[in-house]
Amino acid sequence: MPMSTIVTGRKREVTPLAWPVPEERRTVSVLFADIVGSTALTEGLDPEDVRALQRAYFDTVAGVLRRWQGVVEKYVGDAVMALFGARCSDGLDAYRAVRAGLEIQRALDRRPMPGGVRLRVRVGIATGEVVVDLAAARDGGHGAASGTVTTTAARLQEYAPPGGVVVCAATHRATAGLVDQHALAPAALAGKTLPVDVWRAGAARRPRPARHDGPLVGRRRELATAREQLVRAVREHRPRWVSLVGPDGIGRSRLLHELRRTLRQVDGASVRWCVAHCPPYPEGVFAPVADLVRELAGACEGDAPAVLRRRLAALVGGVLPPARAATAVGALAGLLSGGNGAANGAAACREVLLAVAARQPVVVAVDDLDRAAPELGRFLHTLFAAATVRGLPLAVLVTHRPHWADLLPGTAGRRCRVTLPPLPALDSGRLLRRMLVRSGQPAALAARLLPLVAGVPGYAAGYVVEVLRDGSAAAEQALPEAVRRVAGARLDRLDGVQRAVLMAGATLGAEFTGAAVDRLLGWTPGRAAGMLCRLAADGLLRQDPRDRYAFVDPALRRVAYERLPRAVRAEFARRAGRCGSSDMPEVADDVRASPPPYAVPRGLGRRAATPDTTPLTTPASAVTTGRSVATGSSPDGGPVPARPGTSTRPAGHTAPTGPDSNAGSTRHHPGGADGDTGGTYRDRSTDSPTQGGAPDPGGCPPRRRSARAAVDRQALAIVPAADLAVEWGHQSPRGSASPLCAA
Repeated sequence: MPMSTIVTGRKREVTPLAWPVPEERRTVSVLFADIVGSTALTEGLDPEDVRALQRAYFDTVAGVLRRWQGVVEKYVGDAVMALFGARCSDGLDAYRAVRAGLEIQRALDRRPMPGGVRLRVRVGIATGEVVVDLAAARDGGHGAASGTVTTTAARLQEYAPPGGVVVCAATHRATAGLVDQHALAPAALAGKTLPVDVWRAGAARRPRPARHDGPLVGRRRELATAREQLVRAVREHRPRWVSLVGPDGIGRSRLLHELRRTLRQVDGASVRWCVAHCPPYPEGVFAPVADLVRELAGACEGDAPAVLRRRLAALVGGVLPPARAATAVGALAGLLSGGNGAANGAAACREVLLAVAARQPVVVAVDDLDRAAPELGRFLHTLFAAATVRGLPLAVLVTHRPHWADLLPGTAGRRCRVTLPPLPALDSGRLLRRMLVRSGQPAALAARLLPLVAGVPGYAAGYVVEVLRDGSAAAEQALPEAVRRVAGARLDRLDGVQRAVLMAGATLGAEFTGAAVDRLLGWTPGRAAGMLCRLAADGLLRQDPRDRYAFVDPALRRVAYERLPRAVRAEFARRAGRCGSSDMPEVADDVRASPPPYAVPRGLGRRAATPDTTPLTTPASAVTTGRSVATGSSPDGGPVPARPGTSTRPAGHTAPTGPDSNAGSTRHHPGGADGDTGGTYRDRSTDSPTQGGAPDPGGCPPRRRSARAAVDRQALAIVPAADLAVEWGHQSPRGSASPLCAA
């Protein structure tokens, strides 16, 4: 008989979330673990023994899942289902799920079970999209996530060997290079039409540093600034601390590689480089320091202990006195073996680095310092302070993301923070062409991919990989998985209210205002203005002199939009249509579809109307009827709903002709150019103003309408038909919807 459910641990109180929308569409990794042969295991046990076994089992598994930031969604008999990335994503959700799955069996083996029973578990992990109830995404929050990926994880578990972990294709791609994986025969899962590819996960491994082939594209100013600081540290014998700062994918590691390649000598003196890379969630806090020792000694990770000791003795013997050398070799060997006494090994490494710096210039570089434990930061600070006191030609070079607290030691004159902005369009195009040609793809694709990468080299690499895997058309319409993970993690680092502002702004087209965001969220006027300014200061939004905002990163805009459930998207579209005013840009046509990653032409303003400040709920009439979300304007300026199937163009308006015309559409875009209620349009075909001064309030110029119609077809090509049907009011789901906004 299967074990009954026991939920252990104290019940935690649920606090209201600051995020106004209680549900989100999120990409999560689902872990499903089940005991092998539980029925036979408990057949001869007393019920009290079964209960004690349950408690020990669930307590062990839950402890592992909490350590890897997983949320126990439910206990099903003797099985456990957990979510990774349900409430907050760091871009490594799949990796954390696999590490947790691998650790569960080891933790069960270490813990003595009642009656001497040895438990074996199978683990299946699948990654995909779900709808998450954020308030219920906690330990024991049954029904927190809904989606087929939860069933897939349970089915994959059945194919895992006892004590093994099996993952799906999406999880395999997300953890490639971080975990050893072996392909298994395709599995015929119940409910799946075709067999699915599965892999068995092995031990975690240290990722190899990325190869950087070819010349560096752009970054001449940043390269010169960092190089100058390093050279001054050597010439002046005054240590300097240089930080290369930027979001993931911006090219921090590439610039570090270029500095190491080009700065070999300073005034004829050879520069000794010691570089360590911080992997995600390292096994030991001093693992990067061990990498520094290996680089100093010229050792490899797989060297035999005897070979390793010889190399360490050669390193230490040349820089430390004989009385200290033997002790230092033992401490360094203990650090490399990963045993006890890692702190002593780190102290010995610091002593060796200072001794080497007394003989030649040294640059100690640590990549992705924000991933490391605080002990590594203290190690570097102590090294920097000691070198400063001794006046040694030593520099510390680190890379990290902008949100990391960079507590730099020393005076301001010896600290340098080099921020890496997105690449200009010219450099992005050069980089894309080079990547495409090296991958055997036509260089002409660069022009189509250029608006998608937003000057981020990592995005460019992700799109090129997507082109190789699925073709150029698929790469243009779907966000690559790697790009989605980076953008999602960047969004989740914001608090709930800031995320709400970005999600609302993502529905408003290429540009939007604070007043428009206030109306969509039902906030009091002016509440969103300060948040938009902060988001612009953080580099997520771009602000123009007219206080209009636009997303800097099109991937972030797309992820923010796609997080919204369909009912919220439909309500946002309804509100935007009802609250049209001159300071609120037209809701972009891609509100009703997944927003394309390229810039949509600016929306056209609407006439002033009474703002909608009611709580953001989904009225039954907006979902259960066939009413269009587009509105016209009555003579007194009030909104008039458009009837399905009828045109909203005024009498006398000449519809555009040709392949890009939008004849027959129930939508219209009234108002002046760039959101003004009046003014003069400029015909781009003749570069001359149209006659009549203010535009016709019922329509828009033929050239502007033609451009928007062309974008419509590209946007609609990437949205599911069911999504469009619900958001345009062409479906009639039964029942009224629950409140969407609590702010």
